[in-house]
Amino acid sequence: MMRMFKLYASWIFLIAPGIITAQSGDLKLLDWSPQSQLVVKETKVLKPKFPVIDIHNHLGNLENTEQYLEEMDKAGVWKCVSLDGRSKDDFYQEHLEVSQSVSKERFIIFFRPDFSKIDDSGFGAKEAERLEKAVKMGVRGLKISKNLGLTVKDKSGKIVQVDDPRIDPIWAKCGELRIPVMIHVSDPKAFFTPVDKFNERYDELGAHPNWSFYGDQFPSKEEILAQRNRVFARHPNTIFIGAHMGTLPEELDIVANWLDVYPNFYVDIDARISDLGRQPYTARKFIIRYQDRVLFGTDTSPNAESYRIYYRFLETDDEYIDPSGGHHLQARWMIYGIHLPDDVLEKLYNKNALKILGMFNTE
Repeated sequence: MMRMFKLYASWIFLIAPGIITAQSGDLKLLDWSPQSQLVVKETKVLKPKFPVIDIHNHLGNLENTEQYLEEMDKAGVWKCVSLDGRSKDDFYQEHLEVSQSVSKERFIIFFRPDFSKIDDSGFGAKEAERLEKAVKMGVRGLKISKNLGLTVKDKSGKIVQVDDPRIDPIWAKCGELRIPVMIHVSDPKAFFTPVDKFNERYDELGAHPNWSFYGDQFPSKEEILAQRNRVFARHPNTIFIGAHMGTLPEELDIVANWLDVYPNFYVDIDARISDLGRQPYTARKFIIRYQDRVLFGTDTSPNAESYRIYYRFLETDDEYIDPSGGHHLQARWMIYGIHLPDDVLEKLYNKNALKILGMFNTE
């Protein structure tokens, strides 16, 4: 027995230095990029089964407009919505002019209000007038960015809530013109929790520390979403598209409840296939159930390879897909394809967007 113990102790002594060296190396967690040894089916989807309308993108770098169109052509993208038609300094006019000079049919511009003027007398009515002017020029929607309800402050120093009555004329004008509101408020759940060893997006927040909204200086995610939902209820004639799967892909049951309660609410999948693909059974059931209320979007500058990751996720039953090329590294998990039925795919790819964009009041 003693001899066996000595042999065992000797074995531990021989391998211990290697163990210690491995554990005390210089590799940082943020630099760790393991390559999977798993061998699984990999389906190449170069073009989607149906023409695609990307309802959520940012094409404000106007010098790249021709390149955007080239990548759209490579990837089978029919139309692309740019959410960068800023009201400030009339940038939306330049955006319209440049985009339409490259293609009058392929690019759609949404108007972005200038909340720096929130304290101006009659702000809502004036910005609504600017929106109506923009629509007459060719704008076809409104974009709300996540800073509303989170970081935008008025002259009193208070954060402007999403349901601030000063904004009501803008929501109402969208309903009158029958143009949709792409609304992104709050951010992933992990961005509102401590950046510690329990945070599932530690890598992403390490790369972008300013994306952390944890702390008393920020309202809670729950309160921001409650403000948004009060706007839905107050403006039932206005169509709202909840960016990033309603900004709550981590809890699809709650998103489902919102869709049931607010018939004027839709969602898009942009930049959230990393969350949807880690719950493939739930995500597939959700999209099939709400197939008339889900839209395709990427939030990634047009790039054929990025689009193809989305197509692979939506159209195949491939396993262990790396989603980071579709947007950027959001977490360390891989995703699984949800192989949607063709009729559902066609609605997600273009029919639902066509329905919403076709509501524009031309009278």
